[in-house]
Amino acid sequence: MELLFDRVAGLDIGKASLTVCVRTSGPNGRRVSEVRTYPTMTRSLQAMRDWLLERGVTIAAMESTSTYWKAPFYCLEEVMDTWLLNAAHIKAVPGRKTDVKDAEWIAQLLEHGLLSPSFVPPPDIRRLRMLTRYRVQLMGDRTRDTIRLELMLEDASIKLSSVASSLTTASARAMLGALIAGEQDPQVLAELAKGRMRIKIPALVEALTGHFNADHAQLAGSMLHRLERVEAALAELDAVIAEACRPWAHQLELLQTIPGVGEKVAQVILAETGGDMSRFPSAAHLAAWAGVAPAIYESAGKRRPSGTRHGNKWLTAMLVEAAGSVGRMKGSNYLSTQHARLTARRGMGRAAVAVAHSILVSAYYILLRDEPYQELGADWLARRDDAAHTRRLVAQLERLGHTVVLDPVA
Repeated sequence: MELLFDRVAGLDIGKASLTVCVRTSGPNGRRVSEVRTYPTMTRSLQAMRDWLLERGVTIAAMESTSTYWKAPFYCLEEVMDTWLLNAAHIKAVPGRKTDVKDAEWIAQLLEHGLLSPSFVPPPDIRRLRMLTRYRVQLMGDRTRDTIRLELMLEDASIKLSSVASSLTTASARAMLGALIAGEQDPQVLAELAKGRMRIKIPALVEALTGHFNADHAQLAGSMLHRLERVEAALAELDAVIAEACRPWAHQLELLQTIPGVGEKVAQVILAETGGDMSRFPSAAHLAAWAGVAPAIYESAGKRRPSGTRHGNKWLTAMLVEAAGSVGRMKGSNYLSTQHARLTARRGMGRAAVAVAHSILVSAYYILLRDEPYQELGADWLARRDDAAHTRRLVAQLERLGHTVVLDPVA
């Protein structure tokens, strides 16, 4: 088998230690392996780096293990080519599972060019990615705390969430605050409604009639306090992310020309892809990497549906959320029409993933060509192939018992 890299290193990484195997040319053209084990502390990683440089290693590869790969990767990326590998792409030899064997196997695959590196963004994008992912986690905390509050109110027979759109609105907060303070009169509580909520006062009176006691008040106060802290942290984090995104203000502005893509979605697209589309060979490659492209399963000449591929869950979740907002636009553009057509034929879930795929493909060409989104129009799918559309309409009329004679307009 052809040797592509002469001096390589394979790393098997754990939480407390890592095993390094260096493969070089020995006497009579034979390959020689040297194996060492290092702790994962910073000084030990620096000692490992110095040893690899001393051995003349030009490229190193490591398996992506939880987040433990980050420290060794960051230590080596400045001095040599460093590859992060997808664990699913490395098939170890059965019956030989040790850290040393794993490191040797990675090094052997690497020297023959049988591995491909995963995408690791540059440091400034990594920082932005860390911020946007933490924001998603905080938003999840806010959702979970809101659900806990709603379930606790159900125990007190308070049906406020059945009338109010959310327990985090100003009106709902005012009513909950009065409940916690000891107010029990449903009419007085309902009168705290503000704005458009005031037309629901009769329903609010019924929803606020229950048996809310001191124990419920203590729990509700604690939950509201947690919600306020999470919301304050989110507001602070939004400001930090906005400041971190300033160097990419132009790219974010272009991305927000896509229907359904707001500021937060654009920031996640930038943070997860890096904004440099030249790193991806094609839009299809980007979609497959993100996990919004269909997987392929073919056997005996037959293809079977196998769902979507595994990919970047952070980017996929945000794209699907954007697709959901597009679906609520009621056929005002190409993406909303695509969502409606696919929902009728394949269901809401498949439609959301398909529109998410279209959004990501649009983002690819927008950033690659440095131009805003070009709207195709809500009727583009109908006029994409006029002849096929004509045949479909004729067939529908013939099934209804009509004889169709076409007389094209000159």
